[in-house]
Amino acid sequence: MAKYNGPKDRLSRREGFDLFGKGAKLTRLTVPPGMHGPKGTRMSSQYGRQLREKQKVRRIYGVLERQFKRYIGQALKSRGNTGEVLISTLERRLDNTIYRLGFAPSRPAARQLVGHRHVLVDGEKVNIPSFQVRAGNIITLTTKAMEIPSIKKLLSEEDHKVPSWLARKAAVGKVVSKPKREDIMEPISEQDIVEFYSR
Repeated sequence: MAKYNGPKDRLSRREGFDLFGKGAKLTRLTVPPGMHGPKGTRMSSQYGRQLREKQKVRRIYGVLERQFKRYIGQALKSRGNTGEVLISTLERRLDNTIYRLGFAPSRPAARQLVGHRHVLVDGEKVNIPSFQVRAGNIITLTTKAMEIPSIKKLLSEEDHKVPSWLARKAAVGKVVSKPKREDIMEPISEQDIVEFYSR
């Protein structure tokens, strides 16, 4: 189960976007990474723009290049809009679903919950963050996980907005349908990613 373990602030600074939902903790978002500060603005080419978009989406969902290529390959072979199929596949990852349900404060925290066997899908423990949820799946946390102070605080919040493809009641979540493009709140241009891999 490979994942990125390096400094996360620098990734957000590189993309100019809060990738990990750190909010106020994030420093110098407008300054690119590097010890000598900003080097001036450079005109970005079409390739450069597409590459940045691909890297941004990979980092938002915590996916490494090899797995991301596999998702793209599946999306290119499928029927329907390739970009929407890709986004749907990324959204249906178990770690992302836990985050969307409001059971974890961020995707890395959701990934940790899954990895530590704190998540049940239809009553069975699942510890694979990339597990693809399907319509009808019931997702819950273990009683041990619900005792974690940060999780307990999140579960007590009643104003958490859950996307339309999910339903939540207390500490129980249900996958109602496949995610739609309008459910994704992050500024993502999936067309740039598809064009990047189609060249």
